[in-house]
Amino acid sequence: MVPVAKIFNDPIHGHIEMHPLLVRIIDTPQFQRLRFIKQLGGLYFVFPGASHNRFEHSIGVGYLAGQLVTGLKERQPELLINEQDVLCVQIAGLCHDLGHGPFSHLFDRAFIPRARPEKKWKHEIASSMMFDHLISCNDLKEDFVRHGLNFEDDLKFIKEQIEGPKTVAEDQGQGSKWPYEGRPREKGFLYEIVANKRNGIDVDKWDYFARDCYHLGIRNNFDSSRFLAFARVCETKGTKLICTRDKVLCVVR
Repeated sequence: MVPVAKIFNDPIHGHIEMHPLLVRIIDTPQFQRLRFIKQLGGLYFVFPGASHNRFEHSIGVGYLAGQLVTGLKERQPELLINEQDVLCVQIAGLCHDLGHGPFSHLFDRAFIPRARPEKKWKHEIASSMMFDHLISCNDLKEDFVRHGLNFEDDLKFIKEQIEGPKTVAEDQGQGSKWPYEGRPREKGFLYEIVANKRNGIDVDKWDYFARDCYHLGIRNNFDSSRFLAFARVCETKGTKLICTRDKVLCVVR
């Protein structure tokens, strides 16, 4: 049975439509386990409303990743962003937290260092490994190809986004060696959407700022829709970066 696009009614972003391939991923046991992992660890023992989970956060990040990359594609056709790029960025946003353990960051920041101090555990690497496992166990290779993706190259691109950048943007100028294989230097800005180590402004944070504040019952001062509207790709020192207007800085600080 070929999956179809689905509409999710999200308390943060409203009605959002998910691509059929994203739906196929969401329906796997590996993704469904995120329903049982609390976003804020044990904080719900203090804040009763903070019982939200990695499942809903991941859907929100996948949605926002699609919104940002689609906006750049429509406003700046010279960037040559194609539908494969859009879908890969959405998948990376959706699957970026697959490797989280029980109680989220409490697992990798408190439990693992005590239980297995010799292990250099990072949930980003675990997420990349879980993504491989998800594809293998559920025979998703054909689904990727059916939806127009180059399985080898695009899988590499998705995992590079999940694992995060190997170097910051300032170290990726024309004279430096390009550290990625999934996309060329000309499309390096795509790596800033899900995990942006250059300035920390990425869709992962956009979602958990809004979602955590909503469930904690506190005010969220960051307006991601305004940033989305003003986001542009600019070139500086030979590197293409996602930028915004100076007047939008008030919603970033």
